[in-house]
Amino acid sequence: MYKNRGRLKILLIAIVIIFVGFGCAELLREREKKAGPSALRGIAEAWVMEPYLPGVRRMYEGSRELSEEGVLMKGLFSQYPGLLFAWENGEEGVTESDYARLLLPEGSDEDHKGLPEEALEYGDDAMHLEKSLESALLKENESYLTAEEEEGEPEEEAETEPEEQSFVQVEEKSYRYQWEELSSYEALIKAFYAVDSTTVAGEELLRAQTFLEKDMRIHGSAEEPQILIYHTHSRESFADSVPGDANSGILGAGEYLATLLRERYGYNVIHDVGCYDEDRSYAYEKSLPAVEALLEKYPSIEAVIDLHRDEMPEDRRLVTQVQGRPTAQFMFFNGLCRTKKGAIEQLENPYLADNLALSFQMQAACNEYYPGIVRRIYLKAYRYNMHLCPKSLLIELGAQNNTEEEIHNACDPLAHVLDLVFSGREPEREDEPEGD
Repeated sequence: MYKNRGRLKILLIAIVIIFVGFGCAELLREREKKAGPSALRGIAEAWVMEPYLPGVRRMYEGSRELSEEGVLMKGLFSQYPGLLFAWENGEEGVTESDYARLLLPEGSDEDHKGLPEEALEYGDDAMHLEKSLESALLKENESYLTAEEEEGEPEEEAETEPEEQSFVQVEEKSYRYQWEELSSYEALIKAFYAVDSTTVAGEELLRAQTFLEKDMRIHGSAEEPQILIYHTHSRESFADSVPGDANSGILGAGEYLATLLRERYGYNVIHDVGCYDEDRSYAYEKSLPAVEALLEKYPSIEAVIDLHRDEMPEDRRLVTQVQGRPTAQFMFFNGLCRTKKGAIEQLENPYLADNLALSFQMQAACNEYYPGIVRRIYLKAYRYNMHLCPKSLLIELGAQNNTEEEIHNACDPLAHVLDLVFSGREPEREDEPEGD
């Protein structure tokens, strides 16, 4: 008897909820008639979206009008963004890339402030430097020591302010890889890569010999644009950058790199200084059509470089000595278009193999000519607009606590290595056809 009463009570409650739901729907319909769809949308956003899901509100802002059903369902699912997205798009329309866009925008990857060390995107594994490379770094720098330092001259002479050292392009390798020792996947990962916890690489993607055989040369004439440099995060700055000065920060670094490639190595370079990170979370979405337009306008462009700077804990500085000059370390970054669950269908990249080959050849050349200047190649789950061109590079040049001097010093060897790869002098090729 008591059990039947309990069931009846539940049934009555359910009926009341249904009638209340219909009543709310009718009320909202009447409000829509009086106030119009835009007003109803404003009420829904103010009452439901802004307090509970501001990120989703910004994502869908301006994209669709909210129905009364939408208001109720968004309120119901406000604490469950995955369910909300599934309801809006239908079960079949939901893919891993949609959840990535909803929950982990690419543009916020470098926002590390306040995160614990273990949560940082670029951990200690990205700073790996083998002992053999470390020895090569020390050897490479020995030749740039002053005679006073080597002979131990008196302190008063050592205090004399030395002349500013200029960059000397290295012609001989300081270190040579033994590629047969890196034929296994495990050895290759240890020597070259840091794999983010969001993704998995796999032996089918990473093969040293395959990467070395890829032709990454620029074949077109310098009479037309060959290289595009742009900045998805154009507002990134350094420790002593001047706010509002386009000649400092990452924009200044991009212009300096472009100038080196033009004047020292003879490339035709376009430097795009557009701002795409007013809302950092959607920077890649904003930069995509701009880069597509530039590639359409200049079809001769063969290489695209997205130049960033990383963000590190304040007590950790990405700096080394190259030829006696304080030099920011940098890192090549690849998106694999897949999470640990598998491929992200809506983030396909037909040039993934080329992208990976280019960063690999760059990494190898950096370590052989300027050991210690690069961190490991970082592999992450998403795409980062690297699907627009086979020769696409995303470079993290130093971090927020590097100085402008350290950043510009890093651009010198970076430009040289870009020329080594784009000219075809690296990697060393055997049995090249004559006249190629």
